[in-house]
Amino acid sequence: MSVKRTLSVTLQAAAVLVVVSLVVGQFLGQPILLSYVETGSMQPTLDPGDGFVAIPAQIAGGIGTGDVVTFNAEEIQGGGLTTHRVVEETERGYVTRGDNNPFTDQDGGEPIVQDADVVAKALQVGGSVVVIPHLGTAAMGFQSALDAVQTRLAVTFGVRSLQGTQGLAYIVFGASIVAYAVDWYLNAGSRDRESRDRSRDDGTSVLAILAVLALVLMATATAAMVVPGGTQEYGVVSAEFESENPTVIESGTSQQIEYVVPNAGLVPVYAYVTPATPGVDVDPQRLSVGSRGEASTTVTLSAPDETGYYRLFVAEHRYLAVLPPGVVDELYGVHPWAPLAAINGLLGGGIVGVGLLLLRGEPARIRSRDSRERPPLHRRVLRELYR
Repeated sequence: MSVKRTLSVTLQAAAVLVVVSLVVGQFLGQPILLSYVETGSMQPTLDPGDGFVAIPAQIAGGIGTGDVVTFNAEEIQGGGLTTHRVVEETERGYVTRGDNNPFTDQDGGEPIVQDADVVAKALQVGGSVVVIPHLGTAAMGFQSALDAVQTRLAVTFGVRSLQGTQGLAYIVFGASIVAYAVDWYLNAGSRDRESRDRSRDDGTSVLAILAVLALVLMATATAAMVVPGGTQEYGVVSAEFESENPTVIESGTSQQIEYVVPNAGLVPVYAYVTPATPGVDVDPQRLSVGSRGEASTTVTLSAPDETGYYRLFVAEHRYLAVLPPGVVDELYGVHPWAPLAAINGLLGGGIVGVGLLLLRGEPARIRSRDSRERPPLHRRVLRELYR
């Protein structure tokens, strides 16, 4: 492949990955390095459709006044991811406001934003947000088309699980497997023909094909681990009296609540349920959940001495049980993302290794125009794409 063609394909692939990362980030409720705004609440800093570099909260460091953060809102436009600026720090959390709004989110009924609500912080250089103009416009168009496709498939096959994040993973993974199987079948017979013309063969690296399959598998695995996790909020009322309501707790005392971790998948998982705010205790913190099963732990909520309404959180991280539990424990002790990276590396490396072993590294060939036999449809399409 020529340098010009390689550069073209690389730029196209990069553009697709950027758009896909934005769309997947919206599905997962967790920006993946890039995010965007949909409204004008942050003008003039960010116009509708503008993108920005989203640093995950786990590695972004401390949050202070002036930072632009993406958080899970409860009231703003019905709830969901919102990107606004921190304008004040209090003992109970952060006060936020859109740059274009005349009042704070909390004046409008949004609860105080806590660290557990924040999922990312916008990259700033010299005090200014690094803006990528119109990056979100393409992502929103792509997401609308994708939603339409998922809805049509769900209606056609009568399967509701084809919608949402899980459905997206099923569709992408299934389409990749079908495409790979069809290509393998059509290419198998051609490898045995000795009369084919090799004068202008373009070799498509098997490693590249396997890398795409590995990325699809890793994306599916990541969705399976990230989507069911996150934070669980408990709205606790510290009261002067006892109550049968488990979240209305007498001041200075505590209440135990069962926390259930379901697993709808076929692969067993390890779930780590840990306190995300003071006043919360969890025992045990690590659970093993079998295929299509569930497990539970006990969450202890403590009411402060001062009466009032408090928001307490626990955080849940889950990982596919493809590594020994001791290894996952050690990696989790380093960082909650470490087991995720190790599992993806194992899955991605495994599919590439097995593929190279079976295919022996032979390049997939696209026959030239001068071939005596008419090339199959999939080869003609690939040839046009790489022309």
